[in-house]
Amino acid sequence: MRRIAATLAGLFAVAACTSPATVQSASSGPSPSRQPSSTATARATASPVVRPRPAPPRVTVTRLRTPDGSVMTVATFSGPLTYVLHSGSEDPGAAAGRVKAGPSVGGTERRRLLAAFNGGFKLSQGVGGYEQEGHVISTLRRGLTSLVIDRSGRARIGIWGHGVPAPGEAVYSVRQNLPPLVLHGKPTKAAADWGVWGATLGGGAYVARSALGQDAAGHLVYAASMSATPADLAFVLAYAGARIAMELDINPEWVQLDVASRAGGPLRAAIHGQNRPANQFLLGWARDFIAVLAPAGAGR
Repeated sequence: MRRIAATLAGLFAVAACTSPATVQSASSGPSPSRQPSSTATARATASPVVRPRPAPPRVTVTRLRTPDGSVMTVATFSGPLTYVLHSGSEDPGAAAGRVKAGPSVGGTERRRLLAAFNGGFKLSQGVGGYEQEGHVISTLRRGLTSLVIDRSGRARIGIWGHGVPAPGEAVYSVRQNLPPLVLHGKPTKAAADWGVWGATLGGGAYVARSALGQDAAGHLVYAASMSATPADLAFVLAYAGARIAMELDINPEWVQLDVASRAGGPLRAAIHGQNRPANQFLLGWARDFIAVLAPAGAGR
């Protein structure tokens, strides 16, 4: 573990950020010891308040190689972003005709699209429930890690039945997948046992894998590789600041992340060696996925 942490520390690129502007104000007026006369008018002036500029919507992608040779892609989503859970044409097929966000991204959503990434296991695997746009397609299960999107499009990750959902929370869509991979900022013990994180092609530990975490600031962080173990994902996400994380889909056909440099711009496949083309989610896809959107007009 020390070796992995030391290597990651040397490989991570630190993104520079601009410090928020300082709020300043000033006023002038009569001294408390000198009251204004009947012929004098006290005047107070104040300089305009300088408000910090809101952080722009952005996707920051970094890539590193772990000691075991896995090439990891990490994408951090920050700024005023919203998230949309899309149903695939085949899974969850029961959502067809009941939800708006179907197998492809188009129209107004396309003009706001900054990124899109794969969802979780097939619902037939029985490792998590699924709710989209208020329609429960597969029963949500207590104790499983859950990506929860509210009606405003804000997203967070939590353990269903343990603080999630919060009382009165306007839950709109939920994607569950397995128990936590990272909890309280540390890889769980189960992360070291690759056999409990899904059946792999060829039956080996190293296969295409993906995961999604959330840091203390509320940013979602996606990690993936075309050849990695669950422990690789857990260590990378914990190092990136994730307080909690869930494994998403595995195996090369399903793991994909596409990003744009600006809202509505051309997409590029972001995972080293990714099988699927960058426009797969625009053409339509068989499995559920999550679209990351900037505010309306951000791409202009």
